[in-house]
Amino acid sequence: MIKLSLALAFRNIVRNGRRSVMAVLAIGFGITSLLLAGGFIEWNLRYGRESTIHSQLGHIRLFKPGYLESGQSDPFAFLFPLTPEQRERVRADLPVRTIAPRLSFSGLVSHEEATISFIGEGVDPDLEGDLSRSITVVAGQAMSSDDPKGILLGQGLAANLGVKPGDLIVLVVNTAGGRINAVEGTVRGLFATITKAYDDSALRVPIKLARQLLRVDGAHSYAVLLDRTEDTDPVLSRLEERFQGQVIEFVPWYRMADFYNKTAELFSKQVGVVRLIIAVIIILSIANSLMMSVLERTGEIGTMMALGTQRSAILSLFLSEGVLLGFFGGILGLLIGWLGALGISAVGIPMPAPPGMAFGYTAGILLTWQMALQGFALAIVTTLLASIYPAWKASRKIIVDALRHNR
Repeated sequence: MIKLSLALAFRNIVRNGRRSVMAVLAIGFGITSLLLAGGFIEWNLRYGRESTIHSQLGHIRLFKPGYLESGQSDPFAFLFPLTPEQRERVRADLPVRTIAPRLSFSGLVSHEEATISFIGEGVDPDLEGDLSRSITVVAGQAMSSDDPKGILLGQGLAANLGVKPGDLIVLVVNTAGGRINAVEGTVRGLFATITKAYDDSALRVPIKLARQLLRVDGAHSYAVLLDRTEDTDPVLSRLEERFQGQVIEFVPWYRMADFYNKTAELFSKQVGVVRLIIAVIIILSIANSLMMSVLERTGEIGTMMALGTQRSAILSLFLSEGVLLGFFGGILGLLIGWLGALGISAVGIPMPAPPGMAFGYTAGILLTWQMALQGFALAIVTTLLASIYPAWKASRKIIVDALRHNR
């Protein structure tokens, strides 16, 4: 029965070629639009996610429990060392590329007559290559272990302070003992990240210099970089099992990326609105096409029922036509969307600096299997819904009136 309905439905679609082509094109255009819009947002989310991970957070952070809640008020109480044995346990049989210490501090930075407050981070220059690859050095050079007093300043902080690579600056902080300490260093380079607000107040120093300045050992956290972002949750679970009962807290990147999370939520709702609009367009288009088909084939419908065809078969026939239109339209939309994504990504989409960012970038279109399946499912479901009323009208026609329709 189903095979017969599909066969007859395919014959009717071919017979009404012009209308069918218009319906399929409408569906295909809708699915293509959805894929390109969703792919553009997905690319931006992936770019923002990876930039956040590779400029500030890493995939997983190791903290002393309570640091995220109380670390700002009493930072020196949450310093801890990560022993070689613990490092090996973190790495063992896991896709871990880097474990880099981070020592956070704040104070005043001075150059000649200018003095500005800053937030600083002590990092290991030898371990920051992969972990900080999304930090762009816009002037000068990156930090190096060969330059123990070479300091990187955020682009905005350097502009406010009026310094350039090679200038001398003085950092003044409160030590763990409550005293004031200062150190002189050289501006080795200027950097920019995805977050302009961070660049306007941040600087980075070699962690040995930071420990000397604060007169402490250890670090506030250790950033773990994995081979793939998709490995975050499985690795997190393994680490929590291995270190159960020890005074170490493992925090994934998405728990610390508040700006990214809010942006992702906003974009997801925007895609949902686009999906709803496209669904309405497809439903109206297919419903109109099938209603016209019902009117034109009223005499044919009457003949079929007069020959013994059941009303349920008539209903099934028109539903099958709708589903087939959705199937062909979905395939067309996926094909055009995939080709369009390849072409647009090859050329690139120049983007200005968004709010909160220091520089623009070139975007692309990123399609995933999940997006493709959702788009194809949308084409099938919406055409099926659009077919229900025309199919019901066709199946409820009175035989005598249908036979006399064209006379």
